[in-house]
Amino acid sequence: MVSLSQSPAPRDFRRWLSPSAEPGGPLERETLGAFVHADRCHEIPRFRLAGPAVGQGPIRLGFFAGVHGDEPAGIEALARFAAELAATPERAAGYELFFYPVCNPTGCAAGTRENFARKDLNREFWRGSTEPEVRLLEPELRARRFHGLITLHADDTCEGLYGYSHGRTLDEALLQRALAAAEKVLPRDRREVIDGFHAHDGVICECFHGVLSAPVGQQPRPFDLIFETPALAPHEQQVSAAVAALSTIVADYRGFIAYAQDL
Repeated sequence: MVSLSQSPAPRDFRRWLSPSAEPGGPLERETLGAFVHADRCHEIPRFRLAGPAVGQGPIRLGFFAGVHGDEPAGIEALARFAAELAATPERAAGYELFFYPVCNPTGCAAGTRENFARKDLNREFWRGSTEPEVRLLEPELRARRFHGLITLHADDTCEGLYGYSHGRTLDEALLQRALAAAEKVLPRDRREVIDGFHAHDGVICECFHGVLSAPVGQQPRPFDLIFETPALAPHEQQVSAAVAALSTIVADYRGFIAYAQDL
C-alpha cells in the first residue's frame, strides 16, 4: 500500500510512496517509465486499483499530481486517497483507477515548479515536446483512453479552492460537487478573475495551452478536471480538501452516467 507521512519537506516526497504495493492487495505499484538525468535514474510511478466488477466494463479514471514539483500537497493527497480506497475497495466498485502522483520527479526532488530542464511541464503536452516526462505520459494517455482525468495543483496566488472545467457541462457539474465537498476544509475562491481567467463561483472555463489532458480527438471525450488548492494554506488542510474532492468525484460519477443514460 501507499505509506504516508504527515508533513515532510518537498524534497522528501518519496516518503509518501511505499517501494511496492502489498502483495496480493488491491493496489498495484508499477513503473510508467524512467529516464536518466545527472547520472541518476528518475521514475514516474503508477499505481493501479481495480474495484469490484459492476456492469459490463470498468470506468477508467486517471489521477495526476506532481506536474509542478513545488506542489507537494497533491502528491500526498493522491497517496492518501489511493490508500483509503485500497482499504475499502468497495468504494471503487465499477472502476479501474490509475494514480500518477509524481509526474515531474526531478522537480519534486528539487522542490521546483519546473523540471530539470527548467520547463513548465504543464505547458508542454500535445505540442511535440521532447521532455522525457511528457514523452512517457502522452503514450499512456493515448493507450488508456480514460473516461475521466483529474489533475491536482496548488496556486500560491489564489484566495481559496477553484478549478478548471474546460467549458463542459459534465465537467462543471462534477467540479461544483467536488468544490462543495472540499469547502468543508478550505474556503472557495469566489473572485471574478482567477489566474488571469474569468471565473464564476470558483470555476474557470478557459485554460492554458499545453496542460496535461486527454489526446486531441479522443472520442468519446472524457471529463477533464483540474482541481486547485491554495498553496499558502496549511499543507494538511490542502491534502484533506483534495481528498474530499476526489472522494466526491468517484462517488458521484457513476450517478451522473446513470442519469445521462435515462435522458
